[in-house]
Amino acid sequence: MKKEIFLIRGLENEDYEQFWERILKLASALLNANETAQIKVSYTENPPPKISVIPFKKEKIAAISVFSAEKGNFGILMNAPGFLGGYLVEEAIPVAYEKTWADGVNTPGVCLLTLFRKKNGIDYNTFIHRWHNGHTPLSLKIHPLWNYNRNVVKEKLTDISYEWDGIVEEHFRTSSDLLNPIKFFGNLLIMVYNMLRVYFDTKSFLDYKTIETYLAAEIWIKS
Repeated sequence: MKKEIFLIRGLENEDYEQFWERILKLASALLNANETAQIKVSYTENPPPKISVIPFKKEKIAAISVFSAEKGNFGILMNAPGFLGGYLVEEAIPVAYEKTWADGVNTPGVCLLTLFRKKNGIDYNTFIHRWHNGHTPLSLKIHPLWNYNRNVVKEKLTDISYEWDGIVEEHFRTSSDLLNPIKFFGNLLIMVYNMLRVYFDTKSFLDYKTIETYLAAEIWIKS
């Protein structure tokens, strides 16, 4: 089964409720056109906090993940206002939650959605090695992660798709696990040390200027 992710930005005249209503209609129409697919959506449900150690983007965005063994019909997404790109990805989940809630209900907790590109000056194999064998274990050690969904972009599905090399969804059981820096970086005694470790590790393989991080919610349309 392959996985494809489609990114759609919010429009300037949309509030958060209008944005979600539009994304839900797109996801529902997508399911009708791809009845055997599994579909999950991560989306900006509320504005991020004004003050945070995490540099959250203020724009609205949705990442629609489609799992299918068949060739999909994605025209409705590619023609949608705010379409940013479609990507064939290779998924890995080093830490996975056990889904006990119904489809159509938000996943408990919160999600940190991150989009990024490879750092200039390193080759692709080095990028993957540092991401998978360095940064992933460090994140699992430091952060109170409940679910870690790592997606390597293997192919752009349209010519207009923006260049991303990685799409990551990190889930936390509670909002404070993500938004409280003491919890997010371990504890008060080692918080600053861990912040520096994460910062320098991230800069070693990512193009830091192009990273986009979003405070998101997740919902399974069909699991």
